[in-house]
Amino acid sequence: MDTKSIMIVGVGGQGTLLASRILGNAVISEGYDVKVSEVHGMSQRGGSVVTYVRYGKKVNSPIIDKGGADIILAFELLEALRALPFLKKGGKIIVNDQQIDPMPVIIGACEYPQDIENKLKENADTTVVNALTLAKQAGNMKAVNVVLIGVMAKNTDIPYEVWKETITKTVPEKFLEVNLKAFDLGYNS
Repeated sequence: MDTKSIMIVGVGGQGTLLASRILGNAVISEGYDVKVSEVHGMSQRGGSVVTYVRYGKKVNSPIIDKGGADIILAFELLEALRALPFLKKGGKIIVNDQQIDPMPVIIGACEYPQDIENKLKENADTTVVNALTLAKQAGNMKAVNVVLIGVMAKNTDIPYEVWKETITKTVPEKFLEVNLKAFDLGYNS
């Protein structure tokens, strides 16, 4: 199998790190070699968070170069746009339709870019998901990350049952029911 490269992008507090743990644990359980690298900006202040996950028969490095990501899983529109140069030709973007203003927008130094969805769709195979609504439907708006993992799971060769078992082993018990429901809502969306 060729090495698969998935880039998870969002802002601090959105659960990108849990999403990368779920993805990493799922591919390990399928017998793949996996490498994960996390890049934290000012994540505690709503800054960018980027996680690289690469898996395959043998993976030497977790780093994804520009033009190297098979999938970009984006928890916020502007972060998807920022990550677009990393997507390989023929790759896929899965993006939450949520907009979270970065600090320069909050303080009035610039405006949030307009028409990001169309810019993404013009440049890549893009699936836009209202993950926040699905997470609320699952019972907790913080489950956006697992909704998006569910959407992405359909674009991998990892069986549905493996994803469910991985979530059960990875997510704390008190949040398990909500997250399993969030995964199903994303998977079936």
